[in-house]
Order: sequence, then structure tokens, then C-alpha cells
Amino acid sequence: MTGQAVQQQGNQSTPQADPGVVVRVAGAADVEAAAALFRGYLDFYEVEVGDPDAPRAFLAERIAKDESLVLLADAPGSGTVGFAQVYRAFSSLSLTTAWILNDLYVAPSGRRTGAARALLREVLRRAREAGVSGVQLETAYDNTVAQGLYEAEGFVREQFHVYVHDLGGAGTSAGA
Repeated sequence: MTGQAVQQQGNQSTPQADPGVVVRVAGAADVEAAAALFRGYLDFYEVEVGDPDAPRAFLAERIAKDESLVLLADAPGSGTVGFAQVYRAFSSLSLTTAWILNDLYVAPSGRRTGAARALLREVLRRAREAGVSGVQLETAYDNTVAQGLYEAEGFVREQFHVYVHDLGGAGTSAGA
């Protein structure tokens, strides 16, 4: 968990992403497609998962309990190529609701299609619509491609360090 960024307030105008990419909310019928992308995301961050069904079960539970917003990106000729997962949170410093864009991933077959930008913009659009104060995300220090996208879309690096104390629980963690 590194490279924290927060979306700036007031960046209301954003040019359109590739019009061919369609972003939609994932439902129960989309769990398998979302899980395949989630496994790719975990592989990207070199997270080992002992139970191969765990990513699907995790997403299915988040969707069923409405604990997160899961978006899928469909690219023309490539199918469902990307996903984003957002968690609702609260900001004690601003006394408002905030969102955490915890996961954003596009499969290699969908890269350079505008899918990541379309997912990111849809998260921001929905956050504005919901009256959210900001969207926070983290990415690896060496994920310069993602950092370039985030900064181009109005995210700025925070001056805070992120600390984690691993309690050795059954789950694993990875950043967007």
C-alpha cells in the first residue's frame, strides 16, 4: 500500500474517455467475469491466494451485501476487460463521506483501449453525483503508468505516509 493520492475538489470538467468503452455496475450475474479480472489484479500485485475460489467468493459477498461498488469495463471486440472496486468511507478531517478506489485493473488484452480512464471517470462521476467529498486511492511506487493516468485525471499526491500493521489474518491486501 503505497503512493497515496486524493482527487482534487473542483475538477468538474473532464474530457470524455473512449466512447467505445462501456462501463457498467456489476451485479450477481457478473461475478464470474469480475472474479477473473480480480484474479488478474491479484496476480499483477503478486498476491498469492491459497483458495482459487476466494476472489470470486469475496466479490460475490461484496456485491450481494452492497458493501462496495464494482464497475466493469467492456471494450469493443474484447469483451469485459477491466474492473474497479470502490468502498464507502468517512473523513474525520472533513466530516464528510469519502470513497476509496481500492481496486482498478485492466487485463492486458484491454490495455490502451481507454478502459482504465473510463472506469476512473465513472467512479468520479458517481462520486460527484453522490455528493462525496473526494476519492482516495493508492498504487505501487513503481506503477508509473497508473500514476500518470491518476494525475492526468486530477488526482494529487498526498503528503502523508501510509502505515500498515499486518495482524496475520486469513485475508490478503493489495492496492489499486
